Amino acid sequence: MKKQKGHLIKSVDPGSIAEELELEPGDRLLTINGNEVEDIFDYEYYVDSESMVMLVEKADGEQWELEIENEYQDLGITFENGLMSDYKSCSNKCIFCFIDQMPPGMRETLYFKDDDTRLSFLQGNYVTLTNMKEEDLKRIIHYHLAPINISVQATNPELRCKMLHNRFAGDILDKIKMLADADIEMNAQIVLCKGENDGAELDRSIGDLLSFYPQMQSMSVVPVGLTKFREGLYPLEPFEREEAREVLATIHKWQDISFKKYGTHFVQASDEWYLIAGYDLPTEERYDGYTQLENGVGMIRLLMDEFREALAKEKKHPFMRKKECAIATGRLAAPFIRKLCQEFMEKFPKVTVHVYEIRNDFFGEKITVSGLITGQDLMAQLKEQPLGSHLLLPQNMVRAEEQDFLDDVTVAQLSDALQVKVDIVKSSGQDLVKQLMTL
Repeated sequence: MKKQKGHLIKSVDPGSIAEELELEPGDRLLTINGNEVEDIFDYEYYVDSESMVMLVEKADGEQWELEIENEYQDLGITFENGLMSDYKSCSNKCIFCFIDQMPPGMRETLYFKDDDTRLSFLQGNYVTLTNMKEEDLKRIIHYHLAPINISVQATNPELRCKMLHNRFAGDILDKIKMLADADIEMNAQIVLCKGENDGAELDRSIGDLLSFYPQMQSMSVVPVGLTKFREGLYPLEPFEREEAREVLATIHKWQDISFKKYGTHFVQASDEWYLIAGYDLPTEERYDGYTQLENGVGMIRLLMDEFREALAKEKKHPFMRKKECAIATGRLAAPFIRKLCQEFMEKFPKVTVHVYEIRNDFFGEKITVSGLITGQDLMAQLKEQPLGSHLLLPQNMVRAEEQDFLDDVTVAQLSDALQVKVDIVKSSGQDLVKQLMTL
């Protein structure tokens, strides 16, 4: 089949410039200012202007030439393909890859390994840069697309080649320097594997990356996620308490160095490290505005602070009726959620909240985050438990549009199985308080 020219428009935002121009789903963008649009990089570059000429082909084949005065506004167009070109898959064989640890028989999209820098710019994905040649980096620099989120793992060239199982992966510092010299903002991530890139190697990597500040704005260190499906894979072991404390000692040392020199802590430890180490979570100030929130850095601290602030604003209601509900979450967040709900019940004693820590039988008990809990584990472990009138679940457990879990069990199926109304709660502490108040 011959590929159609242009880029198919999936939707148009109400009240947007595109709607005013009578653009519709099914139309195709052909050119901007006479230039073909290769991908999202080109599109973002061309529309970031005061005016442009856009050639669009309507669904009936008629072509419209539109002169647009947009004054740097978003046009309000969503394309069928978010990248406006084919996705780039990962060329590495990382020793810690989570997708390699997935069981067979799940939906096809869960097995796709992306390593596309455009997704870093659009969605905040972390990429290794191993797919990128010098001309690709020059294109990012030309368009000044930022921030770029980089999955570094190690700055030691030989170690990085080993961890990514890619003999071309050792030039990461050269690529970072090229981006930094062009004033491209970056963030970094290290997935820490015991006996590989921890200890002296972690110390080296943090120091190397800090040398690129302020273009390298922040970095996070997260522990490797290990499922029970590791047969035939590189042998890795989870971190124990004392080892986690050593990791935190290294991170805290560099935080102090960075704060003294630059006024920012720069390197952050994901929440899991504090749970494993048995330490209290840092205060809000330590997180530098939660720059690494999407990597699980400071999510629990932010939730707790938001929850308590929202709870303090709620007035006691003497005529509040008795209510009962349940919250299910992963092992990582459960102790903190339980503590917050206890505070809520002390203020509103007519409300009973059961908090259930869900053991991850599907992927294995070493997986502790709520975002990897499946519908079948929820069903099995909540079946005989008191749930009250509502079961509250964090939104990272389900796909928003499909309303299903990783194992394709739907929210409706879970509700039917447990005979309880299931409510998906947004990630903020304010939303959790609001949900508890309006049961």
